[in-house]
Amino acid sequence: MNETQQTKLDDGARDFMLRHAADCSNVLIRWWQALWYSLVLFILIFSMAYRWDIFLCVINFIFAFWYFSIIVFRCCIASLSLSGRGQIEVADPDIATLTDDDLPMYTILVPLYKEANIAGRIVRYLDLLDYPPDKLDVKLLLEEDDKQTIAAVRGIALPARYDVIVVPDSLPKTKPKACNYGLKRSKGEYVVVFDAEDRPDPDQLKKALWTFRHSPEKVACVQAKLNYYNAQQNLLTRLFTIEYSTTFDLFLPGLECANIPMPLGGTSNHFKADVLKELDGWDPFNVTEDCELGVRLYRMGYRTTMVDSTTWEEATSRLWNWMRQRSRWVKGFFQTHLAHMRNPFRTLRELGPWGFAGFLMCVGGSSFMMIMNVVYWIIGGVYLTFLTKALAQGHTLWEILKGPRVALAGNAVWPMIYYGPGEDTVWSSLSIVFFVITCVLLLANLLFVYLHLLACNKRRFHHLMPYALLMPFYWILISIGAWKGFLQLFTNPFYWEKTIHGMDTGQADSKETES
Repeated sequence: MNETQQTKLDDGARDFMLRHAADCSNVLIRWWQALWYSLVLFILIFSMAYRWDIFLCVINFIFAFWYFSIIVFRCCIASLSLSGRGQIEVADPDIATLTDDDLPMYTILVPLYKEANIAGRIVRYLDLLDYPPDKLDVKLLLEEDDKQTIAAVRGIALPARYDVIVVPDSLPKTKPKACNYGLKRSKGEYVVVFDAEDRPDPDQLKKALWTFRHSPEKVACVQAKLNYYNAQQNLLTRLFTIEYSTTFDLFLPGLECANIPMPLGGTSNHFKADVLKELDGWDPFNVTEDCELGVRLYRMGYRTTMVDSTTWEEATSRLWNWMRQRSRWVKGFFQTHLAHMRNPFRTLRELGPWGFAGFLMCVGGSSFMMIMNVVYWIIGGVYLTFLTKALAQGHTLWEILKGPRVALAGNAVWPMIYYGPGEDTVWSSLSIVFFVITCVLLLANLLFVYLHLLACNKRRFHHLMPYALLMPFYWILISIGAWKGFLQLFTNPFYWEKTIHGMDTGQADSKETES
């Protein structure tokens, strides 16, 4: 790398960042939000103290309704994507119509932090892109305190199209802040973000460009699909791959068909540069900046469309590394929900009733579902244990469901529902709560397994279909990570938990193509 290619931002760029940061979520909630949530908490505590049994039943039915509504919503959205309505197909003949002279300048932002072990890989994959080198403006975004990655990049012979930007060491230390620095110096008509471990399809830039040119003017973002090349590494990577296939092959295309705000993926988002600059780029304080930007684009009247091109990534193969990544994602979803609900009436007006409902389901609702899932599993597990015990003691399912409460010597058999005169208020209330939760949990997980099977079939990952039956247990892990992220909202809301990449370098050059 030439010394002239390593630059720090000028004072104008610093002013840009300070101005942008003032408008973003550097305060998690405003005082009126805190007052509102405190009022709701007070009402709940008062209601529980007044009649805890009625409170428990009412709250349970409300939560169960929302939980199941979100599941049904996701299933309907995913099913809608199977119609293919509204999606633009880009074929090889279409790509062939794009001549080199006709192609605009394209900026590629690559934020790198503690990626010394794989810095050379992303450079190698970017060099494989089918795009004229003289029309590429590649920004490698490094952090000032990351001496190892800086040294690794210095050791690479970079062509002139690469611009290495060292971001000054300051808070918040996040990926979106680094991207904003790169955006300030971008030269391209279009901008795309790639992560250090990414391997985009070589024709992705041309497919995105063709999609922009054949989409309505209000389309300001083209989202490529994400998937994993190391799906077969272990059980965790298999389940992670199934989740990503469901999200990017079914759920996000379904949101596009339904014209609902789309929470973007963390990479391979292609933007019109002028629109992105108009929005002042990313929220540097949000730890899932992609989700927040997708909602903000919709609020400003812009739309996002999917393109049938895949960026292959490295699935996190170690549980604690995966848990840290997941907790950051869920924390960012909560941040996005709180940020856009600072003025709910304004958000409702800008998103419209349909978009507002979709936003609640996709962002706040999804976060709520992840939080409640492990709670429901614990309650449902206890309930099913009692049910299994009763069956083992010789009672039929009908007796347990309809018969009176039975007590055996030293072993109480818990009916599925306590009913009738003379029943204890405590046990009657708990039995109703447990029964509803268990039914909702079982039905919801059956629907989710069905969705995951559809996703595996659509991606032709038939070898992963047996593992889709294990996805309910994977969602328990997601829920544990969600609780970690939720609690971190109160202790360290803007901390970016770094995901360690490069743990599976052996499979990086051979993505999964089994069908």
